[in-house]
Amino acid sequence: MLTSTMDEVRLLKQQEQEHTRYIRRIVPQLEPPYVNLLEAWESAFAHITKATDDDLREDHYVRLANEQSKEFISHLHQLRTDSPTIEANKGACMMIDQIIQGSQNYINHIASAHRQNAILTNEGAWSNPLTMDQMKPVPIGGHKLPPLPYPYNALEPYIDEQTMRLHHDKHHQSYVDGLNTAEKKMAEAREQKDYDLIKHWEREAAFNGAGHYLHTIFWNIMSPKGGGMPSGPIAEQIRDNFGSFDAFKQHFSKAAEKVEGVGWAILVWSPRSHRLEILQAEKHQNLSQWDVIPLLVLDVWEHAYYLRYQNKRADYIHAWWNVVNWTHVNDRFEQARKLKWVPF
Repeated sequence: MLTSTMDEVRLLKQQEQEHTRYIRRIVPQLEPPYVNLLEAWESAFAHITKATDDDLREDHYVRLANEQSKEFISHLHQLRTDSPTIEANKGACMMIDQIIQGSQNYINHIASAHRQNAILTNEGAWSNPLTMDQMKPVPIGGHKLPPLPYPYNALEPYIDEQTMRLHHDKHHQSYVDGLNTAEKKMAEAREQKDYDLIKHWEREAAFNGAGHYLHTIFWNIMSPKGGGMPSGPIAEQIRDNFGSFDAFKQHFSKAAEKVEGVGWAILVWSPRSHRLEILQAEKHQNLSQWDVIPLLVLDVWEHAYYLRYQNKRADYIHAWWNVVNWTHVNDRFEQARKLKWVPF
């Protein structure tokens, strides 16, 4: 028999599932990427409402549902501001505001009855609907290319459509494929007890795995309505650790500009130092530190900018600040800062 709390949670999830359908019904011309997003949420809510007592303990179920509702609210805010169709429809805007308020009221109600433990989940908890399937480990060689959270041309004029298509569909896909191949080859090595090529496949896994994970973050820390100054906890932490946002921006930009060859500039949270740090990575995996959590990443491989900016990396970096999705960076930071080790 379900407890009253779980009954209440399930009712809320059913309502949120219906809300995804309702938005699509009243906005039939909604852009395809946002239709896909709402369909993904409908599926996510369907999974969690079907969970049984054997699937999850009550505290785990409530916690998962709460995190899911927070992410749903975040995506509704994004839909509200980034979709031109929604922005032009006052009735749809009001309706989405009401849905957001309803889900937020639920979160506040549950929070008063259940203390939320500090948890850190995978990237999916920060950027994608949480389904029961997504809580399961990725099978060996089973990594997939994540969809872009916006249309290919959404970041124009700062990042052009052709670059986005090549970057996402070709380059990122190649890292996914390379990681899957490396994982399968290492599994074969374990089964056959033949480790003659293990150094090669470990290198392939490091290169392609880091490329896959960094790109997965990269797409989400950009937005058509991004740019400007950060706000919230991440803004305060930047001021505390770098003195000012301008000092941070200059340091990050110069770190990106001066990456030797190809690589990344990465803003990370250090659970050991309890502060933000700016790192460089050559290729995807070289020179970076262990024991840190990436928050903001900038790809300075030539394939990220050469079609529009040619060899003018600094111009690309300057333009990129106009699409930084500070809301997502802040969400990542609020989760990451819960993880703290004993400082040394």
